[in-house]
Amino acid sequence: MRVATWNVNSLNARMGRVEEWLEYARPDVLCLQETKVADAAFPSMAFSALGYDSVSHGDGRWNGVAVLSRVGIEDVVAGFDPPDDQGARLVAATCGGVRVLSVYVPNGRSVGSEFYEAKLAWLERLRRFLADACSPTDPICVCGDFNIAPEDRDVFDPAALEGATHVTEPERRALRAIEEWGLVDAFRERRPEDGLFTWWDYRAGNFHKHMGLRIDLVLVSRPLADKVTFVLVDRNARKGKQPSDHAPVLVDLDL
Repeated sequence: MRVATWNVNSLNARMGRVEEWLEYARPDVLCLQETKVADAAFPSMAFSALGYDSVSHGDGRWNGVAVLSRVGIEDVVAGFDPPDDQGARLVAATCGGVRVLSVYVPNGRSVGSEFYEAKLAWLERLRRFLADACSPTDPICVCGDFNIAPEDRDVFDPAALEGATHVTEPERRALRAIEEWGLVDAFRERRPEDGLFTWWDYRAGNFHKHMGLRIDLVLVSRPLADKVTFVLVDRNARKGKQPSDHAPVLVDLDL
C-alpha cells in the first residue's frame, strides 16, 4: 500500500497538479490538507474518474482536509466531538484495513500568543482522540501537515528560527507525546539524514536555496512501521508553475 500526504495550499488552485501527480505517483491513499474547499464543492467526481473514492471535511474558507482512496473508504469521522473552534482540521477513515487520519495542525503564529496555546491544546486533543478511538496495536497512519519540525535536523538553520514557532520545545514535546502513544515517524525509519525538507517558503527563492523545514509527516503504528519499504519527499511536485509550498510525502508499506 502506498500512502501519501500533501498540503496543497488550495485545491482549486492546485487541482490540475494533484490530478497529474495521482496519475504518475499512483498512491493507494492520499491525505490532503489546506484544501480550502467546502464539502459541497469538493471535486469528488473528478477524483472518482481517476479511480479514487474520497471524503472531505472543509468549510470553503481556510483549512480543510480530505482522504482519497482506491482501496475503499469506511467508518468516516470528520473532526473532533464536540467540535473545536480551530476549523476543519481532521478527518479519519478506514482504507484497505488501515485507519488513516488526515490532519492539519494549527500554525501557532507566534510563541506565547493565544494561537500558539491553541496549537498545543489541539495537539493534546489529537492525542486523546487517538487514545479514545484507536489502539497502537492496530494498523494506523496519521498523515498531515503538523507545522512542527520534530528535530533540529529537520530545519535548514536551527539558529535562524530560534524563538519562532514550529521548533519550540513545547511543540516538539506535544508531538512526542503523540508518538509515545504508539506511533513512529515512517520517513525516519528509512531516511535518517539531515537536510530533507517538505516545506519551503515562497519568498526569497528558499526552495532553490534548500532552506526548508520537514513538517509534513506520516506517523504509523508499530505494526505498520515494521512494513515500511520505501519513503520519498517528491521535490518535483514543488517545482514548475504555481506549486504548493509543500511537497508530497509518500510511504510504501508491504502489507
